[in-house]
Amino acid sequence: MDLHLQGKTAIILASTKGLGKATAVSLAQEGASVTVCGRDEAALAAVHEEILQTTGKEPLALVTDVTKPEDIARLVEETVARFGGVDILVNNAGGPPAGTFDQLTDEQWIAAFELGLLSFVRSIRAVLPHMRKQKFGRIVNFASSSFKQPLENLILSNTFRTGIVGLAKSLATELGPDGILINTIGPGRIATDRVAFLDQMRANSLQIAAEEVKRSTEATIPLGRYGEPEEFARIATFLASPANSYVTGQAFLVDGGFVKAI
Repeated sequence: MDLHLQGKTAIILASTKGLGKATAVSLAQEGASVTVCGRDEAALAAVHEEILQTTGKEPLALVTDVTKPEDIARLVEETVARFGGVDILVNNAGGPPAGTFDQLTDEQWIAAFELGLLSFVRSIRAVLPHMRKQKFGRIVNFASSSFKQPLENLILSNTFRTGIVGLAKSLATELGPDGILINTIGPGRIATDRVAFLDQMRANSLQIAAEEVKRSTEATIPLGRYGEPEEFARIATFLASPANSYVTGQAFLVDGGFVKAI
């Protein structure tokens, strides 16, 4: 299938590793010009080189803290200056700290809100003038399977990832007349550093090996394994492309059947 991404420009937030990186690589492989960003300058340089070497397309790579509005504004401005516009926004951010309700402070709630929800709001706000002007845009928000089925010990994620779905559902109505489509994807157990960290935390609490936690979790997944970032990225790439012409306001799981809720 031709996704019609040649000539399109995409900004992918938090794209130095994991799901963000895999999606940036996938979009570039399909022909899009991409802007990648993150806080780690060395990791950002590595992603820049990987995309350049594997696709022949040189990405724009900018050190960015998504919790800082000035960084988001600069990210969009420099993308437009470099590529002439912005057609696609992929919203992504690191996961908030684990913990139960009684363990978390006001400061941690506020920080999680700024990282996991307000950064999405600000990024969308920054790209909308460009998308509205051209009467075309695709916005894809990365969330978590927790928007469908809450995860134990992750109340911050459960709260703000669900908020992302509500944001997208509301914006689908507001942005549809301008030809802008917005959707949300929730990863299940994908083999990323974040999932490995959460597995290790659980292993520590149970005083068992992290590999044992992984095997136990895989036994609850119908496909019997963790997903790969590239598998998730293929879904994100389609939703971000012009080939997606009639799907908006929806929330999808990429989880191998992990979530059992209807």
